[in-house]
Amino acid sequence: MRIAVASKSAVTVDQHFGHAQRFLIYDYTEGIIEQLAAVEVEKYCSYDPDNPFRHRQFGGILSALEGCQAVVTAQIGELPKKELLKAGIVPVSTSVAIADALKMAYDIVNSGILERIKK
Repeated sequence: MRIAVASKSAVTVDQHFGHAQRFLIYDYTEGIIEQLAAVEVEKYCSYDPDNPFRHRQFGGILSALEGCQAVVTAQIGELPKKELLKAGIVPVSTSVAIADALKMAYDIVNSGILERIKK
């Protein structure tokens, strides 16, 4: 399963979705972890209260996360969370080591949460 992680350190999940300028892309299968890529993105958050959803930035991030079933971040706002779910990507918020976060995201996706939310 492909999972994107917002991390500056490449050790822990330590970035807010809106502040991330790159996502680390991993393949996680039954405890086996392989980093596939680090994708650069324009950060989502621009602190514009008149435009709470940043379509252009979000679209670029969504393209960069193509093929991912989950994205793990330290925090994420409600609007991008809802849009990720619509796109079939499960958002997971945590601030743990990347290996633990990948297992957590894998377990959440495999729990069928996305199917339950879409009903």
